[in-house]
Formats: sequence, C-alpha cells, structure tokens
Amino acid sequence: MMKRVTSPVVSPDGRWVAFTLIEPNYDPANQSSDLWLVPADGSAAARRLTSSKGGEGGAAWSPDSRRIAFSAKREGDEVNQIYVIDVVTGGEAQRVTAISTGAGGPQWSPDGKSLLFPSRVYPGTRNEEENKKAAAERKGRKYRARVYDAFPIRNWDTWMDDLQTHLMVQAVNEPGKHRDLLAGSALVNEKGFAGATTPGSDELQAVWAPDGQSVVFTAMTNRHEAARAETVLRLYTVPVGGGEPKVLTPGAENSYSHAQFSPDRKWLYVQQEPNNRKIYNLTRLTRFAWPAMGAPQVVSGRADLSVNSVALSADSRTVYMTAEDKGNERVFSIPAAGGEPKVVVQEKNGTFTALQAPEQGAFLIGLWGSAVQPAEVVRIDPATGAHRFLTSVNREKAAEIDWQPLRHFTFSAKNGRTIHNMMALPPGFDESRKYPLLVLIHGGPHTMWRDEITLRWNYHLLAANGYVVLLTNYTGSTGFGEKFAQVMLGDPLRGPGEELNEAADEAIKRYAFIDGSRQCAGGASYGGHLANWLQATTTRYRCLISHAGLINMESQWGTSDSIYHREIMAGGPVWEQGKVWKEQNPIRFAANFKTPILLTVGENDFRVPLNQTLENWSVLQRLGITSRLIVFPDANHWILKPEDSRFFYDEVSKWLNTYLK
Repeated sequence: MMKRVTSPVVSPDGRWVAFTLIEPNYDPANQSSDLWLVPADGSAAARRLTSSKGGEGGAAWSPDSRRIAFSAKREGDEVNQIYVIDVVTGGEAQRVTAISTGAGGPQWSPDGKSLLFPSRVYPGTRNEEENKKAAAERKGRKYRARVYDAFPIRNWDTWMDDLQTHLMVQAVNEPGKHRDLLAGSALVNEKGFAGATTPGSDELQAVWAPDGQSVVFTAMTNRHEAARAETVLRLYTVPVGGGEPKVLTPGAENSYSHAQFSPDRKWLYVQQEPNNRKIYNLTRLTRFAWPAMGAPQVVSGRADLSVNSVALSADSRTVYMTAEDKGNERVFSIPAAGGEPKVVVQEKNGTFTALQAPEQGAFLIGLWGSAVQPAEVVRIDPATGAHRFLTSVNREKAAEIDWQPLRHFTFSAKNGRTIHNMMALPPGFDESRKYPLLVLIHGGPHTMWRDEITLRWNYHLLAANGYVVLLTNYTGSTGFGEKFAQVMLGDPLRGPGEELNEAADEAIKRYAFIDGSRQCAGGASYGGHLANWLQATTTRYRCLISHAGLINMESQWGTSDSIYHREIMAGGPVWEQGKVWKEQNPIRFAANFKTPILLTVGENDFRVPLNQTLENWSVLQRLGITSRLIVFPDANHWILKPEDSRFFYDEVSKWLNTYLK
C-alpha cells in the first residue's frame, strides 16, 4: 500500500522534475495518480501539481520549461485527452484535445507551438468525422464477431482489432483541431503495419525532428508474418506539412526503436536489436548522422550490456545509460561516438531506472530503489558519482519495516557456469535458528531477479511467515551478458531446472540457518513452466506453486498469442518433433508427478492461456495428486486487482504453511 513514484521528467532548463505519484487503494475507485513537482536542486519538498479522479500520465515539458502537457481522462471525458498546465502562473490544467479516439503521451514541437500525440483510429479514416462515423456504424451492428486473415489475433489479454495507431499534430492555441499525419498513406495500408508491440497495444515511439518540420517514428510492416518470421521494426520520417512517410532504415538485418536526438541536433540515437533467429540479443545503442543517416555506428558495442534508459549530456559528448548487471541496474557512461563503458555510481545494491538529462546542466535525474526501499526520484552527479534523494515519499515507512537488504552469492554449476543468487530473509531473523527454504523462480526467461521491490512476487512478503526466499538467476537470465542468455537455446527447461536444484543445495550447504529438509518451489509464467518441470523431474520439494505455467509445449505453441520464438527455442516446428518437443515437455513425464501443487491462472491470459493450467489440473486429478486450482476470472497474465492480489498471497501463504511449518 506504499505510494509509488514513477515517470520522472526533468525540465529543459534543469530547474524542475515532474513525476507521477500513484496512491494505491484496495478500492480502485479511490486510487489516484497525480503529477507532482520537485526542484531539481533539492531546495524544497515536492508539491502536488494536479488533483483529479482521472489519473494523469505521460508528462512532457514545453521547450521554455513553463508548461507541462499530459494525458488524462477527466470528468466529462469519454477517453483520454491531452491537458496543459502552466507551472509558473499556476491555475487549472486546460484541455487542448477533443478527439473521439483518445490521445496518449504528448510531445512538444521544438518551437513550443504544437503537440504530437498518438491515437488509435479506424482503418481508412482520414479525419475526426470519419472516425465518429465508423464508430457509430460498428456500434449499430446487430452481430458480434471477430474476423481474422492473418496472425497474430491476440496480445497478452486483448483480442486484436483492426484499429491502427496513427500520429496526430495539433496547434496548442487551436483546441480540438488535430491532423492525422499518416491518414491515407501507403504505409498504413500495408497488411502488416503496426507500431512496436506493447502489452495489449502498440506504439510508434514518435519524436520531433530538430527543425520541427518532420517526425521520426518506429513501425513494422510484416506483423502479419509473425507466426513464421521475425518482425522488423524500422525507422520512418513523415513531414508535418503532409506527405508519404519515408523509411530511414530499409534493411531487415536489425530492428530499431526508441529514437532520440542529441542536443547538438547532429545525431539520431536509437536502440538496435539484430534479427538473427536467436532467442535473445542485447539491445545495443546505435547512432546515425542526422539528417544524412548513412551507416549506423554502434555506440555500446564494447559493452556486454543491454541498454534500458538513455540520457545524453547537454554538450552531446557523453551518453549515459542504465543496464541490468548481476541483479542490479546500474548507470554507465560511454563516449558519444562509442568506447568503453564506465560505471557512474558505485552503488552496491538496487536499481537505477528512468534516466533523464536536462538540456541545461551537468547532472542526471532518475529513480533509485531496492528490495527494501521503494523507488524515489534521485539526482546524480556524474563527475563525483554521488546521488541524493529529491523525494522522500516512502523512506520513513520503509525504515520502520523489519527487513534486510538481499544477500547475494554465486556458485559454479555442474555445467561450468557461474550462477548468481540473492536471498530474502524473514523478519526477526536469527542466524542461529533454522528456516524453511522457498525457491522462487523468475519468469521470462529473459529477465532477472532484481534487487528491487516487486508486486507480483514480493520477496519480503513471502519471507514474512518465517521462510528464507532463494532467488536464482538461472541460465537464460539477463544482466549476465549476451551469451549467458542465449546458451539456453535448445535447452529451455532441463538445464535451468538442474541449476535451481543446485542453487538450493548450495544455499543449504553454505548457510546453516536453512533447513534442507523443508523446501518448496514456485514461480509464474516461465517460472511456472519450470515449477511444472520440477514436478516432472524431482520429488525433493514438499510442495510446488505454478502460476500461468506451461504444462504442454505443443498445445502452448498452438494457443499462445506469440509462437515463433517457441519454434526457435525448440529448434524447429512442432510437427518435426525435434528433441526439445519430445524430451523437455512436462506433460510427457506425467507418470513422474507426485508433489502437491497449487495452480493459479488468470482467465484472460493469452500469453500462457487457461488451457495450460486446465490440462495440468486434469493430469493431477487423474493421478490423484494433492492439488488446488484457483482461477481469477478478471485477471490476465498478472493478478492486478488489489483484492485478487491479497487473496492470492493469502492462498500462497496457507499452501506454504501447510508443507513448511
């Protein structure tokens, strides 16, 4: 129930930081999400900027640092609109859009006179009137049907529709008069046109060109081939005055996303991922000369790091970026033209995220948090490596909780790889006592257990009943180099499963306070897959927990919203019946199932669909294995509703107590 600090945005002049503060509530009607403002020099406490029932988000500063544009659905709005508030003179925010299809995160033009924003429109429409007409026609239909001619048809928890994300431009002093930059273009008529895929939608990641005469954005044209090929994200530019979008990166060897211009306007920086039929690739920072483009220059090529957030110094000479690194997320600096990365802040624990740099000033803004400290806005001095808090929303509350920083350790697995682990300890921890062990398995697989607070699997909440929680970054985890994440190709479950067992053995051997006779294991998504694999291959655990876990690789391939990467992982399509399909499919080993298991799933999960958990349940009931099934009708891949989450943790606690106490 702690407040959540998110999305810091520093003003161009470096004087202010705007951020979103979410105040959660078990009654969603009483949850709030407002914009707050804090001086970037830390000279005063943060103050609330907005206060409304409609949550604000996507804040963007005007070039003169006087105004903030944001997206919100306020009283009288049927969909999200763009509002602008003057932070100098104060007063109420003014709505500037009136678009029936909704408006998302705004971007100010370089001259501060116009706003760029995305909106999802009906195909073939050219203006507001045609969109309203199309909406009315569909609302008046007497039948309901979803019709598809190509893959994909679902996205996480959403059935795909034919609406398209387009880019709108509107003058700030002309409320309600927007113009669609992509309407009628050949690009949007491509069968596979879409932006970069996000959970439930897509985004074009648009930015203004430095001269304000055009916009650069990311899009794909082969989404309809997603069942049999890698989709390719390319950079495009479109004139603000009208015209056909032009592709800037025509090749298919790499995908490019998240464009941003250097302050000196000479370079276009993007994030690059190769299209090479591998299950994982580092995201590398690359730049193009602007406007000539030409050959890309890989800036982060010497770093075995995957780029997350990026900030460019005011003099355009240095690139700052955050990247996962052995359970943490750190800040690195690299010369703008490329070179060796250097750690900017020597912080042993936690994660730095949402990095920002002002146009004026030699400092950085971001978020820092850890597993025992909710994220707060921080100011970073790259010259000294020091960082200090600008907000203190939860620091006092966090200090009152009886929790300890995560303990880190590594060991050498039988396969020769170094495996990183963290442990969360229970409150009132006593080194001389004996505690049961919960092996918690992360999803992905290409993520990592991070030294930060998570809501989905809250380490300390799980440890609170008197358990040691073991967090293993098995082979395939990110933050340990590209090869470490790629090497699980063709070995999706057996290798990681053996490492989880070895990690538990190592923890029991190394720490006398762990009671090796009392172990349980569980996870969600890929962690659920691995929990089901442990069911098939070992009886060492007293109980298991599998949320949204795969039980049958073959039916998962056929029913998930995303399938091609599964074929790559297995070395070929299902019908070829390669080794992985036959030797690492949990359901083929059902005769070995013996361990009591708790199954949970969201009914609206399309990534690991409901059928996987139902198949598992049927097998367990057929074999007479002690098991419990919980289906959340309103949940998707994640259990997001507050009361559902509270019930989930209560059920998990009861299940663990039954077998570990």
